[in-house]
Amino acid sequence: MYLIAGLGNPTKQYEHTRHNVGFDMISYLADQYHISMNTKKFQGICGSGYIEGQKVLLLMPQTYMNLSGRSVGEAAAFYKLDPASEVIIIYDDIALEPGNIRVRKRGSAGGHNGIKDIIACLGTQEFQRIRIGVGEKPKDYDLAAYVLGRFLEEDRKKIREAFVHASDAVSLMVRGETDEAMNLYNRKQKQADESVRTHEKEQKQAE
Repeated sequence: MYLIAGLGNPTKQYEHTRHNVGFDMISYLADQYHISMNTKKFQGICGSGYIEGQKVLLLMPQTYMNLSGRSVGEAAAFYKLDPASEVIIIYDDIALEPGNIRVRKRGSAGGHNGIKDIIACLGTQEFQRIRIGVGEKPKDYDLAAYVLGRFLEEDRKKIREAFVHASDAVSLMVRGETDEAMNLYNRKQKQADESVRTHEKEQKQAE
């Protein structure tokens, strides 16, 4: 069984903000795989079903972002899950451009408070995660205001594309093919970064 948790903040005030992209991704998976998110348990909203023949629990913690670990830890403990192989966390990342995703098997919190709390509650950094890019905050812009803001119109299509890629990554991960997901989607990010650097270099040479 897999626990797939998307991070965000509850209440309508935070719906569809950059920081709630994890919630939106869980809703996308629920729609795609016909999983009803109608159960209140583990200090969250959840639903169980199947992805690629594997039983999954989709979870949206309702503890607010900074205490996400309480909900994730409770669900993982209840089902006696191995965090390293049976837990997948989906969340926002300002270091990635909108539309890009990054798959990882482990890692530090990287300044993300929700991940920091999950690490504390699970007692390990060894859990799989999918980071969805929401874009870097503008210079001199307050970080909290930025992540709690909503996507610009030009970014919304990119985010929808990111959901498609993240869903494909999830289907690989629950089949035990996380390395394949990393090779496929992390390479796309690397190629995009190299393309940007090449473009910037050409612009400088032209000036």
